[in-house]
Amino acid sequence: MKRSIVSIAALFAFATTAMAQVEQPSQISIQGTGIVTKDTVDGSNSQRSTKSGGLLVGYSYQFNRWAGVEGNYGFTRNTQNYFGSTGQASIRSDIHEVTGSFVAHIPAHIAKVRPYALAGAGALVFDPTGGPTVARVARQTKAAFVYGGGVDFDLGSNYGVRAEYRGLAFKLPDYSVNSLSIDKVTHIAQPSVGFFVRF
Repeated sequence: MKRSIVSIAALFAFATTAMAQVEQPSQISIQGTGIVTKDTVDGSNSQRSTKSGGLLVGYSYQFNRWAGVEGNYGFTRNTQNYFGSTGQASIRSDIHEVTGSFVAHIPAHIAKVRPYALAGAGALVFDPTGGPTVARVARQTKAAFVYGGGVDFDLGSNYGVRAEYRGLAFKLPDYSVNSLSIDKVTHIAQPSVGFFVRF
C-alpha cells in the first residue's frame, strides 16, 4: 500500500513537472488547404474527384514537450465523377472533415521551429449539393484514418505560421446508389498553410 502511494505521488509529480514545461499549452490554427484525391479503378469502373481548395480549423492541447492532442474541422467542395459500363455520373458535394489526432512534437533544437507528426481518425461527410446527374443521392459519412506532419514557425511569443501535410484514407462514397458502389479505399492528399495562436 505504501509503495503504491509513493508510486502515485511520483507519477503525479512527474506529470506536474511535464505540464509545467509547456507555458502555452493551447493552440488554435486556421489554414488554407489543397485537396487532391487519388483516382480509383476497379475493373471497368473508375472514380475521379476534381481538385479543390478548402479551409481547416483546429484546436490542439500540448500535455508536455513531446505529446499532445488535436481536433480539426475542414471544409471543401468538389465533384465526384464515376465512370462505368452503365455510363458516367457526376455529383457535386460539400465535404466536411472532422478528425481527432495524437500529436508527437519532435525536438528540433532550432529556435522558433517546432516540427510535429500526427495520427488519428475521424469522419468525412459527403453532402450532395445542386446539379447531380444521378437521382436520389443521399448524404453519406465515411470513417477516415488521418496521418501527417508539419512545422510551426514562431513569429512572436504566441503566434506564427503553420505548414502541414495531412493524408486521409477512406472508403469511396456511393451516396447510397448501388450503381456508384466501388468497394475500394482511396486517399486524399491535403497540404496546407496558415496561422496559429497559442495561449
